[in-house]
Amino acid sequence: MILLISDLHLHEKRPDITQAFLAFLNTHACKAEQLYILGDFFDVWVGDDGMSDFHHHIASALRKVAEQGVQIHLMHGNRDFLIGQRFCQLADCQLLNDPSLIQANGESILLMHGDSLCTSDTGYQRMKRILRNPVSLFILRHLPLKTRQRIAGDLRQQSRSRTAMKANDITDVSPETVELTMRRYQVRTLIHGHTHRPAIHRLPQGQRIVLGDWDNQGWYVQIDEQGIALKAFAFEKNCRSRL
Repeated sequence: MILLISDLHLHEKRPDITQAFLAFLNTHACKAEQLYILGDFFDVWVGDDGMSDFHHHIASALRKVAEQGVQIHLMHGNRDFLIGQRFCQLADCQLLNDPSLIQANGESILLMHGDSLCTSDTGYQRMKRILRNPVSLFILRHLPLKTRQRIAGDLRQQSRSRTAMKANDITDVSPETVELTMRRYQVRTLIHGHTHRPAIHRLPQGQRIVLGDWDNQGWYVQIDEQGIALKAFAFEKNCRSRL
């Protein structure tokens, strides 16, 4: 069994999401062969040197699942693209390229965070190119921690303001980009997150499965011998993980 999740936006200020995730690890992920986290796992990540006790706790929880034989793969999102090898070593997970191909049930499946499919949002794509440029990444990683924290806060606020002013079709994926991407990788199934619009879209070339964000409920995709299913579950009140 393969499980996929995305857009948890883990943060100290949302203990309900954290508790739901830890419970998910204990009840679902521990039974899987592989767990894929498709970006925006954390609400913000300023660098591995900025890890708090909260981040160490999450890494430890992932490691306990990995020690049970579950392979964990982590893809960068637009909020946590500075996650590095230190966190991955602590969590015993592997960084996953965006996009990546996996094999399941005899077919190739394309995994993405999803932001690169939103090509109508030209302002966001321009900002992404600047921030993900190797020179920019080098500079960001070498800035003082407090400076990175301030920049991250400013970027989050600007992102919220810009998104609130944009039409829904601007912040969603471009159908043309989806078609071109699926043709390029020769797949009939694409799974991604980012847009916070969970659904299974039937397409002439196959299907596009969108993972939901973890806000009022959790979302995951399950791949097993029965096929591919998009599932949701409610957060339990005062849930506690046994990990």
